[in-house]
Amino acid sequence: MLPILTVFKWSPDGGKGLARDMRARWALEEVGQAYQVRLVSFKGLKAPEHRARHPFGQIPTFEQDGLVLFESGAIVLHLALRHPGLLPSDPDGRARAMMWMFAAVSTVEPPIVEREQSEFTDRGKPWYSPERFAFLDDAIRARLQDLSAHLGEREWLDGAFSAGDLMMVLVLRRAEAPLLAEFPNLAAYVARGEARSAYKHAYAAQAALYAGGPPEDW
Repeated sequence: MLPILTVFKWSPDGGKGLARDMRARWALEEVGQAYQVRLVSFKGLKAPEHRARHPFGQIPTFEQDGLVLFESGAIVLHLALRHPGLLPSDPDGRARAMMWMFAAVSTVEPPIVEREQSEFTDRGKPWYSPERFAFLDDAIRARLQDLSAHLGEREWLDGAFSAGDLMMVLVLRRAEAPLLAEFPNLAAYVARGEARSAYKHAYAAQAALYAGGPPEDW
């Protein structure tokens, strides 16, 4: 049975590939696994049938042969462990690739998402100010500086492209462009990820959902 990936029927990013279902789409394309898509609206995220797949009412979810998974990192890791192409063959290399997956979502992503959401969640609050945004930008900048120093002139984080790079590239894509541009090696790193044919196929597939504008029931 082909796996079924639950994705947004319409995302506020308008098809820019910033939603977390893009991580699973890209991984599926990298390992050459065909898949089906189940579309879910924002209202549908809280419906009982979706909650049965994802108790927190989010996307993506992954289903195949009775297995149901949520959390994009868990889905990518599941695919990487069961298909060649996203993890090195040697045990130490595999461990390091998984380490970078966790670093992407646990260390680099949180300040980026906080800054991204602050424009909406903090509006009207006493702390909604240029100083608050500058503080958040500096938190992101500190993470990017450390990552940039590690990457140096490497093509990928640890040898060949891996699931760690897949997760990190998509996390970095959520950073504000001016911030990322301060670190040319990271900007080039993201561009290398976006140039991969599997990324292009995944991006085209999700972008096609947004070609006609938002549906009435999104």
